Amino acid sequence: MVLSGHMTKNMVATRCLTVMMQVLLKQQYFLLFFFFFVRFVSLCLALVQLQHKAITLTRDEIQTAVSHTDLDKMWQRDLKPLLVTRYPSSEGSQAVQNHIKATIGSLGAGWEVTEDKFRAQTPYGPLPFTNLIATLNPSAKRRLVLACHFDSKYYPPQWHGREFLGATDSAVPCAMLLELARALDEELKAQKNSSSKLTLQLIFFDGEEALFHWGPNDSLYGSRHLAQKMASTPHPAGATDTNQLHGIDLFVLLDLLGAPSPHFGNQFASTTTWLSKLQNIEKRLHSMNHLLDHPSSVQYFWPDRSVGIIEDDHLPFLRRGVRVLHLIPSPFPSVWHTFHDDEQNLDRSAIQNLNKIFQVFVLEYLNTRPVVPSDTSSTSEPLTQEAP
Repeated sequence: MVLSGHMTKNMVATRCLTVMMQVLLKQQYFLLFFFFFVRFVSLCLALVQLQHKAITLTRDEIQTAVSHTDLDKMWQRDLKPLLVTRYPSSEGSQAVQNHIKATIGSLGAGWEVTEDKFRAQTPYGPLPFTNLIATLNPSAKRRLVLACHFDSKYYPPQWHGREFLGATDSAVPCAMLLELARALDEELKAQKNSSSKLTLQLIFFDGEEALFHWGPNDSLYGSRHLAQKMASTPHPAGATDTNQLHGIDLFVLLDLLGAPSPHFGNQFASTTTWLSKLQNIEKRLHSMNHLLDHPSSVQYFWPDRSVGIIEDDHLPFLRRGVRVLHLIPSPFPSVWHTFHDDEQNLDRSAIQNLNKIFQVFVLEYLNTRPVVPSDTSSTSEPLTQEAP
């Protein structure tokens, strides 16, 4: 009986071990399945983003869209309030933040505006920074992001007592984003209410400029912080497999805009399609005589001209796999980082032309058509057919 008892215990132990091995094997299969499922979901989202097709507006729809933008009002309402010294933690910086939040908050489309506040070590000690993020529909899975930086370069007071206003760098890009949101308010409201899985997000970065000397730890303060934060924030809310960076279809960064005759070359092969789209829009608007001081059909966008990668706020996102379209002139404006980067040296025609091109681009990317007034002669065919 003792031997039999030992045999029974051994049999039970063997059975338990077998069951445990089966459970572990099932868990391994489950973990393997879960891993591949997560990868599958991420790849599906990426595939949808890569295969996104933009519409092409008709002549009447373009006419309706560009009729909403007003350069004079933008200049007085948005640009002038931004043309102040606005380095991080300055009074001007706070005033500009308040202006951006108030402007977007007043629009009918109902944007959600959030602040990304943080402190970072700088050559002058710890300083506070604030990024502003305006999202048209936070519940949408995918985002077209338009971004710029609102801070101005810091020059110590002993620099001849002059103030650096950074008109092209980057008051004008910020004003252009505010004007886009205002001019397309009705269209964006309709797009939001359509329950589309795609939405528009505007990002205004703080701390792009170096405070002392450009380097990995003294530049891009806001974009470095926000990219890391987005990478660790589930999207949609509660997701276990995707974060906010996965939700970005295309990250379009605007910088150094407002000088005469800007030329935008191609930095990234992965977004050549969208630079070509901008060139196509430029051609269409030129053919409709909507562009001022624009003698030839292509002046601005050159997808066939490669340019080197430029260090800017897109880099923290690019390094995490986000597709980037960097709209910065090459060469830089002649007034770059000089005290002549002010209102007097801006080119009104170039700014208004880019306003119209960017606004049509956003509508076409979001597959959103303006409502054409009934008394407008019907032109249902687009000007040209194109790939994207």
